[in-house]
Amino acid sequence: MATTHSIAGGGNLRLHVREWGNAAGIPILFIHGWSGNHLVWRYQYESPLADEFRLVALDLRGHGMSDAPQEAQHYCDAQLWADDIAAIIEELNLDRPILVGWSYGGFVIGDYLRAYGHSAISGVNYVGGGVIFNESVLSTLFGPGFLRHVEGATQPDLPTNIEAMRQFVRELVASPMTEEDFEYALAFNMIVPAEVRAALLAREIDSDDVLLDMKVPVLVTQGEEDQHVLPAMAEHILRVCPTATASWYEAVAHMPFMESPERFNTELAEFAHGAQ
Repeated sequence: MATTHSIAGGGNLRLHVREWGNAAGIPILFIHGWSGNHLVWRYQYESPLADEFRLVALDLRGHGMSDAPQEAQHYCDAQLWADDIAAIIEELNLDRPILVGWSYGGFVIGDYLRAYGHSAISGVNYVGGGVIFNESVLSTLFGPGFLRHVEGATQPDLPTNIEAMRQFVRELVASPMTEEDFEYALAFNMIVPAEVRAALLAREIDSDDVLLDMKVPVLVTQGEEDQHVLPAMAEHILRVCPTATASWYEAVAHMPFMESPERFNTELAEFAHGAQ
């Protein structure tokens, strides 16, 4: 059974947050990606991880059950994203959590660490996580699973939007999703307004300063077949971040936590224990 919270994040925007598991366990804060929500982590919070760890997942601003104003200023300020994570850690009294950032969640971790430093966390797990986003790296760090569909996904025309997201979701994985997983993923992607998706991509991001100054252990979890955030992004993190180690997933694309959940959960548990 999940406990739900409504937390005031940056600019007083209300964030929907859920938690499961062992309230006395090591806290793990899951941060989903572009156009997702907390449901992407159901193979984690419905797993034995919940017997041992305190599992917390938010809906990012503009996503899921969090407030979703459509004006771009709510999404283009790095400090707002940083304040969101800080508010959750403080409000829920998370004792040095592991931050798990999937895809766009990696950018949010960079925002948080730049503003608040490392003292309140014990480790970072980048899962197909992004750390750089600008025009010059679109062809080298991002792949066709993202680039082919981003224009349609940011259009308010509903037929265009739906078709783009259908293809976007299908290409998140190397092998076809189950019907149930696809239905879940398409549904929670479609509730994110096109204007919000566009606003998230309107800013330029470079977290190399954060990576260079990293003081906590970092696990880079990367699918070798990822066509959204390319393996080159993981290789970049490993070059720049002195505390980073990698776990490469063969025949897995952008969702190792869904495509190979038992291995993912085992490695996350080991990482969480080792980071304490």
